[in-house]
Amino acid sequence: MNIIGYEASTIEAKRFSHQGEHLANIRIDHNSTVTRINKVSDQTASAEFRFTANYSGMGYIKIEGSILLNGEVDALMQSWSASGSMPDPVANLVHNAIVSNCIPTALLIARDIRLPPPFPMPRINVQKKGEVNKRSQPGPEFA
Repeated sequence: MNIIGYEASTIEAKRFSHQGEHLANIRIDHNSTVTRINKVSDQTASAEFRFTANYSGMGYIKIEGSILLNGEVDALMQSWSASGSMPDPVANLVHNAIVSNCIPTALLIARDIRLPPPFPMPRINVQKKGEVNKRSQPGPEFA
């Protein structure tokens, strides 16, 4: 199976907290769910999905859409009809495509409605000159 297309059809976001209100220990949960799979042609299927980023008591971001798949559609449809699930390799491919397409969109939406980024931001630690570097081998330097 190959991913040949991605389309977001619905984007919904809401912040429950007031501007300036500070909540400690915000938990952000991500979830991607395939809600339906339809056969488009002999080699193409459409998987409808819902991606959510829930900010514990602070707000949420929900993105719905579809992903087009190309490959062995009959086996996928048989698995989906029988158990409501996809074979593991296809499920990994689909959910990784959902997350990799939705996280950047969720980041921009979170910025616009003043929610924290939906993933942990990297921490940069710049050392002053003369401080002892605890690493034994050189590594990347950030400034």
